[in-house]
Amino acid sequence: MGSRDLPPLGTKSEAPDGAFPEAFRTQLDLLMQMRRDVRRFRRDPVDEAVLARCLNAIQLAPSVGLSEPWRILRIDSDAARDAALKNFEQANAEALAGYSGERATRYADLKLSGMREAPVQLAIYCDDDTAQGHGLGAATMPEMRRYSVVTAITLFWLALRAEGLGLGWVSVLDPDRLSRDLQVPTGWHLIGYFCIGLPEELHDSPELERLGWESRQNSLSIETR
Repeated sequence: MGSRDLPPLGTKSEAPDGAFPEAFRTQLDLLMQMRRDVRRFRRDPVDEAVLARCLNAIQLAPSVGLSEPWRILRIDSDAARDAALKNFEQANAEALAGYSGERATRYADLKLSGMREAPVQLAIYCDDDTAQGHGLGAATMPEMRRYSVVTAITLFWLALRAEGLGLGWVSVLDPDRLSRDLQVPTGWHLIGYFCIGLPEELHDSPELERLGWESRQNSLSIETR
């Protein structure tokens, strides 16, 4: 953003240079509140131009050493989707077996993926072996490449929500099995499997909280050293 493109400012007493207007900040706060992990999708197709705009947000994300280590696979074929779904179903059954009593009943009632309905599905990886960035910032903390991919996914997620679309992050999976099924390079590490589409409903609170699985903390805890 050039100096001529900076957002309009109020008086010096209202906001520092570069601050966005209060109305924008209010909308941004609402966008973040409405960014929910969606599991219930309509089957309507996603407009490809809208999807492309949202994917472009990934390139705005920070990455350690400017390595841009994100690698995106679009899962379109019946074979690839079937393999991913079976992977989830087995992992989900194994996870259920790890609970007992009321907690098992609650888990069994949860819908943890929209893989049967979501029209767009992506597997997003981190290329741990990328030469881009020349290792800057990753020699001491190589996991920074993976964190970079997560920040990119976050921008993508917010862009989708702004367009009226939802994203569901499927983590109940065997990542090694998925990587074999998708035939990805050995240096790639799965960050997440994502379902994308129009949500059946809009919410400003997590589904797991609404269904009584867990409660969020009332405030952010910060320790001082």
